[in-house]
Amino acid sequence: MGKKSWKLDRRTFLKGLGVTCMLPYLEAMGDPFMGSSTAKEVPKRLCFVYFPNGCGLPPAENHHHKNWSWFPLGEGRDYKLTKTLSPLAPFRDDISIIKGLSHPRSRNLLGHLAGDTWLTGGDLRGNEYKNNISVDQVVAQHNSKYTRYPYLALSTDGGVGYKSRVSTLSFDHTGKALPSEHRQRQIFERYFSQGGGGESSAARKKSLQQDQKIVDLVLEDSKNLQKRLGKSDQQKMDEYLTSLNSVETQIKRNEAWLDIPMKDFSTDHLNLNVNATVDPQGYIQSTFDLMVLAMQVDLTRVMTYMMAREDGMGFGENFPKLALGLQRGHHAISHDKSANHWQEWGRYDQWLAKQYAYFLDKMKNTHDEYGSLLENTMVLYGSACSTTHDAINYPLVLAGGSKMGVKHGQYVKYDDQVPMSNLFVSMLNTMGIETESFSDSTGKLDTDIFG
Repeated sequence: MGKKSWKLDRRTFLKGLGVTCMLPYLEAMGDPFMGSSTAKEVPKRLCFVYFPNGCGLPPAENHHHKNWSWFPLGEGRDYKLTKTLSPLAPFRDDISIIKGLSHPRSRNLLGHLAGDTWLTGGDLRGNEYKNNISVDQVVAQHNSKYTRYPYLALSTDGGVGYKSRVSTLSFDHTGKALPSEHRQRQIFERYFSQGGGGESSAARKKSLQQDQKIVDLVLEDSKNLQKRLGKSDQQKMDEYLTSLNSVETQIKRNEAWLDIPMKDFSTDHLNLNVNATVDPQGYIQSTFDLMVLAMQVDLTRVMTYMMAREDGMGFGENFPKLALGLQRGHHAISHDKSANHWQEWGRYDQWLAKQYAYFLDKMKNTHDEYGSLLENTMVLYGSACSTTHDAINYPLVLAGGSKMGVKHGQYVKYDDQVPMSNLFVSMLNTMGIETESFSDSTGKLDTDIFG
């Protein structure tokens, strides 16, 4: 008789003392397209990544323009990246750079309010705060039945902030800000709660106090499982456990930073008093690693990440100093007019683009049963201002989604009257949500990006 086939359930956990660890897809779990499965069940994912304070846009007549303009030179498929977005060069076939879009009701607002409306297109022009649902929450409502969590709202600062200085990108159906999460240990532990509630058991709390890692706790169970797996699955398991270990190691390094409280501040000045040994790149990349892990185990299919807040608020203001050794913070750089102004701003924009490139690389080289994560995920990266807080001409880079019908490889320019919400309508349609409008849209985006 032949050897009886062995199949692993898709929701199998690795178990250890006080923890249960979700697994990524393994071949032993079976072909996703066999039986009742169809191509329509392939997960479609959506991520938004935001940076504040606009970007460096030296005038065309300035000698820094050819090197440090955020937007490329030329247009269409023959565009040329400047130094600013050069980290995205390896992903040219996976991205579309978009110029000119903005939200009509935000164009005449103070630039710091722009972050409040980046994903909503809401009307904040009056004295009353009248925001509306953010596009990620529309998708979250539609996809909630498929995953353990309907969405993840992440930021570098956590919470909601306050009007014009929000620390979240997500707003519910009433326009109320939804709190973002930033304490990576708490986010990380959420993956390993058997009940899915995100609360650590007494045994897990004890193991944390004893400095025991998740991978160490599930080691025996993983060894038992690997004995039953094929060679390819064994390699996938090794890669996954190595990734978990790497993420937890970096999170531990980041935790000391997050425990340093911010000093009191006014709206026009902020002194973070952050330890000089802080690693902002490590912190940001750890957040991206968590986002990749969440997709890898199909924890959620909708995520937002606010890399920093507007107007020098929060931890992100000091990133240029800590990461590049610059003399000024991000908000201060955006208002500076010294001789090296454009070069400093361009270098920091380049550093931010490098972090986005890290995320795209991880997405492209991490696979589930349907292929590369990036192929079934749209990722929009950008800000809600152009240079110096003007809430027009948003800098935007759309990536991924090739198996969802998205076609990349070009730099597209629009005039300043096209609503960004038109882009959201096209993205919603690509996610399988049939709608002709969102917020203040006038229809779909006039483009061949979405087929």
